[in-house]
Amino acid sequence: MDIVMYVLMIFILVCILLMWYITTYNKYQSYIIRINEAEANIDSTLRKRFDLLNKSIGILKVNLKTEDEILDKVVKLRSKKLTNFELDRELYEAINEFHVVMESNPELKTHEELMKIVISLNDTEIEISALRKYYNDIITDYNKLIRTFPSNIVGKFAKYKLRTYFDGKNMEDNIYNDFKL
Repeated sequence: MDIVMYVLMIFILVCILLMWYITTYNKYQSYIIRINEAEANIDSTLRKRFDLLNKSIGILKVNLKTEDEILDKVVKLRSKKLTNFELDRELYEAINEFHVVMESNPELKTHEELMKIVISLNDTEIEISALRKYYNDIITDYNKLIRTFPSNIVGKFAKYKLRTYFDGKNMEDNIYNDFKL
């Protein structure tokens, strides 16, 4: 009877460990799905911003009657392959350039189509800000799973790695002055 009891206890223990492993693994999968969803939403919004800036180039060229390359950054972005982090930074600089062009040419403020683009760009900035926060919150929870015991055991078996926050900064390095405004 003792052997049967030991085997039963070992079986129960193995079942409990297996259930814990499966539950923790599924939690990781849930975070990965949410991270992928957030990345897709960010990608879609960045594409929208790029398209708005791209659309504004033609309007600006017609209204300013100039052959100069307006919004050089947007034109150069067409041929680059960038991550969402890099694209966000590049688009931020291009939007600033767009606003400089708009401010230096007051007659553009009366152009209805350009004003719609300005409003849409402002809307996408709010949307990107919310998506960044959502993404970074998910990354924080995911990284906690990877770092904390006992869930880090499952993370090591599945070879999950820490993810960077949306700003692309590595919080593990010793570089403290790499934050940009």
